[in-house]
Amino acid sequence: MRMRPHFAVSAAVAALALAAAIPASAAPAIAAPGDSAVPVLTAGSAGGTAVAAGDALAAPLAANTSATFYSTATSTTGVTCATSQLSGTVLSNPAAPGTATGSLTGLTFGSCTSNVTGVTSVKSLTVGALPYGVAIGDGAGLPVTLTGGSAGPIQATAVLNSWFGTITCSFQLSGAFTGSADNTAHGLTFVNEHFVKSGGSGLCPADGYFSAAYGPVADTSQPGAPAAYVN
Repeated sequence: MRMRPHFAVSAAVAALALAAAIPASAAPAIAAPGDSAVPVLTAGSAGGTAVAAGDALAAPLAANTSATFYSTATSTTGVTCATSQLSGTVLSNPAAPGTATGSLTGLTFGSCTSNVTGVTSVKSLTVGALPYGVAIGDGAGLPVTLTGGSAGPIQATAVLNSWFGTITCSFQLSGAFTGSADNTAHGLTFVNEHFVKSGGSGLCPADGYFSAAYGPVADTSQPGAPAAYVN
């Protein structure tokens, strides 16, 4: 009878020693939504696996949508692209609430057409001065902000075949390039981002307004390329 308390105490001490010997890194990198340890970006589910710094993110245009570059915020005259792809790298992913940062390294467009009188086809629509800085916040509206990098401000160039030959229209961003994230579609949406003409033919419009919805945004560095969430 006297040995039982001694045995119980010894077992408890051994259990505590074993727990202390297990490294903290052995704990799963998954936390419940609302937990202070949950990072701004997770993959697979809200509060799921943390998106690591250095992970690659990529997204096509959202299904059944187009990327548009119109001459005014309310018109439907300009360039429409049936395909587009964005890609980038995560630079930091702090605990929520906070702002994750990244680098937009690619933004491409394809299958573009124009309904501008005199334009017969679109040779190309490209963006310049990559990479761009990216900030994704978990505040109201899940704001997304793009900024120009060391190569210069955010730029767009359209090369068009026309009745008058090939013309080039160059534009630079006017003000901030802002959008929003969406955890339902796992996407990013930009509406009427305003560019101003910076060079090119006198036939080019003075302004360009870019709109597009991308998604799902996937973490292509993780197995199965799971969708990204903002927590």
